Amino acid sequence: MTSSVGLCGRAGLTTQTAQAKSRPGLSRIVLHLARSREFPNGSARHGYEIMAPLDATARLDADAWKAARDKCRVRRFWAGEPDRDAILVHRAGGADGATWLVDYNRSSELDDEAGYRLGTHVLAEGEYVSIRDEDGSLHTFRVVTVDPVVDARQS
Repeated sequence: MTSSVGLCGRAGLTTQTAQAKSRPGLSRIVLHLARSREFPNGSARHGYEIMAPLDATARLDADAWKAARDKCRVRRFWAGEPDRDAILVHRAGGADGATWLVDYNRSSELDDEAGYRLGTHVLAEGEYVSIRDEDGSLHTFRVVTVDPVVDARQS
């Protein structure tokens, strides 16, 4: 599956995101399919779960990613299909000098899903992420939760 990821949504931070400013480490970001012709009420059975570091403004944090890249994961869940696991990758080049990628197979770039200015957008509850699948169809997802990932070694 080859797709590109883009973001759109509301301006401003939610209370939940403002609380994230003070917490270091990874966040678990869950996306559900937003309303569409096929799914007029959206779908919680179609989406993505992303483990990534966010900065104080709830944007992907490239510096923190460097220190935790082996923990930055993506899981795609789609009703009727097996889950797909990937890693979150940050590469030089692209819009604003860098590109965030969802990489399903490290030995091939054919399956990478490139984020459109992914590093500049707020990842907060209520925001939207658009993902273009391998058929060229654009799907919109709603950010439904952003929670800190608790490291059992720190407890």
